[in-house]
Amino acid sequence: MKKRALISVSDKTGVVGFARDLAELGFEIVSTGGTEKAIRDSGVPVVNISDITGFPECLDGRVKTLHPNVHAGVLAMRSNPAHMDQLKKLDIIPIDVVAINLYPFKETILNPDVTLEDAIENIDIGGPTMLRGAAKNWQDVSVVVDCNDYDSVIEQYRNNGSVSKETKFYLAAKVFEHTAAYDALISGYLREITGNELPDKLTLTYEKAQEMRYGENPHQSAAFYREVSNADNVLSAAEQLHGKELSYNNINDANGALDVIKEFGADKPCAVAVKHANPCGVGLGSDIYQAYMAAYEADTMSIFGGIVALNREVDEKTAAEMSKIFLEIIIAPSYSERALRILCEKKNIRLLKLPALAAGNSQKMLDCKKVTGGILVQRLDTELYDSDKVVCVTDRQPTAAETEQLEFAMKVVKHVKSNGIALINGNQTVGIGPGQTNRITALELALKYAGDRAKGAVMASDAFFPMDDCVKAAESAGITAIIQPGGSLRDQDSIDACNRAGIAMLFTGMRHFKH
Repeated sequence: MKKRALISVSDKTGVVGFARDLAELGFEIVSTGGTEKAIRDSGVPVVNISDITGFPECLDGRVKTLHPNVHAGVLAMRSNPAHMDQLKKLDIIPIDVVAINLYPFKETILNPDVTLEDAIENIDIGGPTMLRGAAKNWQDVSVVVDCNDYDSVIEQYRNNGSVSKETKFYLAAKVFEHTAAYDALISGYLREITGNELPDKLTLTYEKAQEMRYGENPHQSAAFYREVSNADNVLSAAEQLHGKELSYNNINDANGALDVIKEFGADKPCAVAVKHANPCGVGLGSDIYQAYMAAYEADTMSIFGGIVALNREVDEKTAAEMSKIFLEIIIAPSYSERALRILCEKKNIRLLKLPALAAGNSQKMLDCKKVTGGILVQRLDTELYDSDKVVCVTDRQPTAAETEQLEFAMKVVKHVKSNGIALINGNQTVGIGPGQTNRITALELALKYAGDRAKGAVMASDAFFPMDDCVKAAESAGITAIIQPGGSLRDQDSIDACNRAGIAMLFTGMRHFKH
């Protein structure tokens, strides 16, 4: 029986060679549109799909392969005598190889000037139908959706006269992953247009960016997947200039560093040090060297083995200082030539270049957390507070300098695991208390880190004080101003304690739990 292959691809990488190899193996090649032209121009014999269907392509190419003569040839089970008898009566030749990749919907929607009409026109109909049919009949049809699989199919035909069932099943599974991701992209694009961010059925798609040696621990397998988007301020858009590949924990921690530095934008030089996804030092300065030194001196112990993000180019002076300690990762918009030379002398440090790292995250981004048996989805926390709704609830108003530092403190504590406390004195954090089961312990931890530097500092809390013990501890340490959401049934106790101590306190009305 004649062997037949149907080839119709948008991405024509390697397709001419694949068609030529199949023709040499005795296959009749059937094709459509631009694919047919490319194959024919290369000198490989090819049959137009209309010669198989007996019906011309129509509706600007929207209808080409949607025909029983095609789908029956794909879906007929060779082991079913009734199927084969029907094909014979209908004069339909079985199709043994289907090679299709789909209209470039992803590339279309990533164009910043895309219109809805352009996007809709690039939704493939016949392609997914053909792929799904061929994958359903995987025992009889080799279906190829990825040009990287052309060679293995040809090799097996040459060596064995057929493709193994194991390979056919692998290729079929790959098809359903591909079409599912394709449909998820479409639904995600349309969901964004409609504004239905939390639909009854949620489908998301990600592309593998990196295989990993292991996950959080060596016994856990892992990979890094990136969202399909134009975002240029996210970790998956970074260029790695030096060092071994990023680990699971590296990526999680580096993302935490980016989240913090985005709070400060690019207005003032800023450096952020992160350890185990919590900020351990944040510093501002008149230049990036001063900002880094402020972040380093905020907690010289915790920064060791940590991740540093900076919102200015790394210069020679800053690089020389950073090279004195062990850092896992440095992320910056750029590096001077001399800085890069200094840092590259350290074999294990990872250097990431991300020019847009200080740009704020889009409010349209979703924040997802996997739980056993489900997934939690929320809008990304891109707000700090509404300045028009911030109120001073104490007799003493904060000074202008305190108000500026209180905003600094809230930008930091927003990214500290709850219960979280951040202490700021001048241009740096002096104490951070993350992830405690009660708020007073978080403050006690922050005060322990701060030591004498707590005197004259300001304090931020990610959520309200359930009682006045935090204010009393702040008074004892010499803290002068506090910012917190408010909203506790016992807010007045904390307000009264602040008034007795002469501490200014602001309520923002917006909490920032981070779990």
